[in-house]
Amino acid sequence: MKLITCRYTFVLLLLLCSSITSYSQTIVKGVIMDATTKQPLQSASVYFKGGKGVTSAEDGSYILITNNARMSVVQFSHVGYKTISKTVAPNREHVVDISLELADAKVNVVVKTNKRGKYSNKNNPAVELIKQVIENKSKNRISSYDYVSYEQYEKMELLLSKTPEKLLNNPLLKNFKFIFENNDTTKIQGRAMLPVYLDETLSRKYYRKNPEKNKTYILADKKVNFGEYLDIEGVSAYLDRLYEDVDVYENNISLLQNQFLSPISDMAPTFYRFYIADTIELEGTKLVRLNFAPKNLNDLLFKGTLFVSLDGLFSVQRVIMSISKHANLNFVRELKVNQDFEKGPDGRYHLIMSNTVVEFALTPGAKNGIVGERTVSMKTFTINQPGPDSVYQGEAVVRLNAKTSESDEFWIKNRSPQLSEAEAKVYSNIDSLKTMRSFKSFMNMATLLLAGYKSFDAYEVGPLNAFYSFNPVEGLRMRLGGRTTPKFSSRIYLENYFAYGFKDEKWKYYAAAAYSFNRSSIYAYPLNYLKVSYQYDTKIPGQELQFVVEDNFLLSFKRGKNDKWLYNNILKTEYVKEFGKDFSYSLGFKNWKQTPAGVITYVKPDGAGLKTIPYVTTSELSAEITWSPHRQFYQGKRFRVPIQNKYPVFNLRYLAGMKGLVNGEYDYHNLNLRVQKRFYLSQLGFSDVVLEGTYIFGAIPYPLMTIHRANQTFSYQLNSYNLMNFMEFVSDHSAGLNIDHKFNGFFFNKIPLFKHLKLREVVSGKILYGGVRKENNPEFNSSTFKFPVDIENGLPTTYTLNKTPYIEVSAGIMNIFKMVRVDFVKRLTYLNHPEVTEWGIRTRVKMDF
Repeated sequence: MKLITCRYTFVLLLLLCSSITSYSQTIVKGVIMDATTKQPLQSASVYFKGGKGVTSAEDGSYILITNNARMSVVQFSHVGYKTISKTVAPNREHVVDISLELADAKVNVVVKTNKRGKYSNKNNPAVELIKQVIENKSKNRISSYDYVSYEQYEKMELLLSKTPEKLLNNPLLKNFKFIFENNDTTKIQGRAMLPVYLDETLSRKYYRKNPEKNKTYILADKKVNFGEYLDIEGVSAYLDRLYEDVDVYENNISLLQNQFLSPISDMAPTFYRFYIADTIELEGTKLVRLNFAPKNLNDLLFKGTLFVSLDGLFSVQRVIMSISKHANLNFVRELKVNQDFEKGPDGRYHLIMSNTVVEFALTPGAKNGIVGERTVSMKTFTINQPGPDSVYQGEAVVRLNAKTSESDEFWIKNRSPQLSEAEAKVYSNIDSLKTMRSFKSFMNMATLLLAGYKSFDAYEVGPLNAFYSFNPVEGLRMRLGGRTTPKFSSRIYLENYFAYGFKDEKWKYYAAAAYSFNRSSIYAYPLNYLKVSYQYDTKIPGQELQFVVEDNFLLSFKRGKNDKWLYNNILKTEYVKEFGKDFSYSLGFKNWKQTPAGVITYVKPDGAGLKTIPYVTTSELSAEITWSPHRQFYQGKRFRVPIQNKYPVFNLRYLAGMKGLVNGEYDYHNLNLRVQKRFYLSQLGFSDVVLEGTYIFGAIPYPLMTIHRANQTFSYQLNSYNLMNFMEFVSDHSAGLNIDHKFNGFFFNKIPLFKHLKLREVVSGKILYGGVRKENNPEFNSSTFKFPVDIENGLPTTYTLNKTPYIEVSAGIMNIFKMVRVDFVKRLTYLNHPEVTEWGIRTRVKMDF
C-alpha cells in the first residue's frame, strides 16, 4: 500500500509543472513524408551539417534545435531514400516539411505482405534469414571486441499527454494554472504535451573483455527537483528500472519490470512470424527490411521492422518496434522502441541512438495519460584501443564532480539532441513552483492523505492508519504519535507515540532518539546513524511485519482464534551503516522483557506441580550484514520499497544472549541466513525464491526459539505461512524454502475470455523443515517451559516440526481489476492439529504493470 502511495504522490506532483525562459536558438521543425505515397516516414535522420541531429517520430514529425548560429544547412536522410539539404536562416524558427524520394534503382522488392494468413517456419526465407542473424549475434555485440569506449548522453523525460480540464478548474489549484502553459507540440504531431520531469546524464563508458569489466564515469547529471516532497533519487532509480537499456541482441529485453522476448532471441522463430518486405542498398551494403509480429498478440512480444545487412555479418542496422495493443500489460497504452546503428571502420554496426517511449494511462480509452521517454545517444565510439589499467579499476560507476556541468553552456554544448523550448523551461518552472506558499500547503495536505502524516514544520503527526485498531487483548485501541523532521535538526531525530487499550486499560508507549552521522534523515540513503529506543507495547509472538505499522487498522481482522499475545518492554540500541548501495551492517543491543498475555502462560514443572513464570528477560548483542548487489529501492518518508531485479540479496544475522547482563536470564547464540532472488524465465514469467535457515545454540525455553511466521489474516502474505496458526510451530533449528512463480499470462493468453480480461496465473509452494533438540524439548527435558495447551480441551496448541516438514501450496489468478490477486491455498501436512484450516482463499492487492 505504501508503494502505491509513493506512486500516486509522484503522479500528483507530475500534474504541477510548467514554464518561464528562452534562448537564442535556431529551430527547424516539420514533417517528413514519402514523396510517392505521401505517408509519414519514421526514423528519418535530420541534422545540421557538421553537427548533431534527431530522428523523426512515428508520424514523421521532427524538431531540430541548435544554439550555434554558424549552422545553417539541414540535411534529411532515410535508408533507401535520397538525401536532401536545406539552408535556413540562423536564430529563427522554421517549419520545413520534406518529401523524400526513393534512391535511384537501389530498391529491389522481394516480398510485401502484412497479412496473417497461413504461416510456416518451414521453407520460409524470412525464418532462414533470422536464423542467420541469431547465429551471428556474438559477432555483432560490443562484447565481441577486446576494448570499447564511447561517450553517452541520456535523457529521461515525463510528460502529461493531455492537461486535465477538471484539474485546471479545481479551486484548490487556481494558483497553479500558469504552470500548464508550457505545452510541447514537437513530440507527437498534433498533440500538445506538458513536460513535468527531466533527468539528464552525460557519461563516458568503457568495456574490457578480459578480464571482463564495464565501467561508467558520470561526467555530469542534472534533474528536476521537487524538494522535500519527493525522493528524486528514488524516482530516478524507479524509472531506471522501468526503462532499462534495450539490447536487441539479448534474448530478453527488460522493460517495465517485465521481460519481452527479443525479435532476434534464440527462441524468436518459435514465438514470432517473420516476413521479408524488400531489399535496399545503403553505402554499398545491401540491407533486408524484415517485418516481424507476435504469433500470439497477448504475449510480451514486439511487432515492427528490422533492417539486416547482407554482408555476411547479418548485423542489425535499424530496429523499429512496438507492442500490440492486446499485450498483457496494465496501464500501458503504447510502448515503442527505435534504435539506429552506425557502420564502424571494421564493417560492423554499433548502436548510436536508442529511443524508448511509453504512454501510461489508467484505461486504454482514458483521455489523460503520462508519457515517459528515454533517449540515449552515443558518439566518439572507439574499438580495441585499451585505456590505462586505472580506468577499469574500482567501482563500476564513478561520479566525477565537475562544476562546469552546472552551467547552461555546458549542457548546450554536450547535449545530443538539444532540448526543445518547452523542455528547457522545466528546470526553472519547478524551482519557481517550490517557493510558492500555496504549493507547500497543497503538498502538506497531499502528504497527510497519501502518506498519513501531518507536518507542523519541525514535527509531524502520524501515521493516520494506526490511529485506531482493535485486538482481543486491548479491545479498542487508540494511538497518537509522530516524529521530528530535518527542520528540527539535521543530526538529531526524535520519535514517539502513546496508545491506550480500552479493554486492558493500559497505556503503551514508545520513545526513540537517533543521531545521524551524515547530516541527513536516518531513513535516507546512505544510512549512518545510532538509535536508542524504549517500547512498552503488545505483539503477537513471531510476527515481524515489514513496511507496515503493526497496529494498522486493516490488520485487525483475523480468522480463527487470535488469543496469543505478549506485553513487551524493549530497550534497544543499534548502529546502522551502509557502504555504497550493495553492503550494509548493523550492531546492536536489546534488552527484552516479555510478559505473556491472552491465553499464553509460561509454566514449567516444579516438584509435583507447575510453577508459573511471570515473564522472561533476555539481553542480547547482535550483528547483521547485508549484501545486495545492484540494489535499487524507492525511498519513502520512513521506509524503503525495494525495486526487485534479477540480483540476489544475502542477509546474515548473529544474536548472542548474555546471561546476567541487565537481568538477562539465558546464554544462547542465534545464527540466521536468508537469501532471496528473482529468476526470470523469459516467456514463462519469473520466480521469486527465498531460502532461509536458522540454528540456535544453547538451552532455551520455547519463547526464545524461532516462532515461525504464521498468517491468520485474510490477505495472502508472501513471507508467512498462510494456513499456519499463530504460535503453532517453534524450532531451535530450521530451514525453509518459498517459491512464488508468476506466469504473466503465458497459459491464460491462449484462452479467449481470460486473455480478453488479461488475467495471469500464479503458483506458489512453501516448505519448512525444523525441530527442537531434546535439551529444549519439554517432552524430554522437564526443567524447561511446557508448550501451551488449549484450556478448554487440554490439547496442545504449539508443536515441534518432526521429520515431516510443514508444506502448503497455492494456485491463483492475478490481475483481477488490474490489481487483485486471489489464491486458493492448500495445507498438505499436520492436518490433525486442532483449529487447523486445510484450505483457504486469500487475497492480495498490488498495482503492477
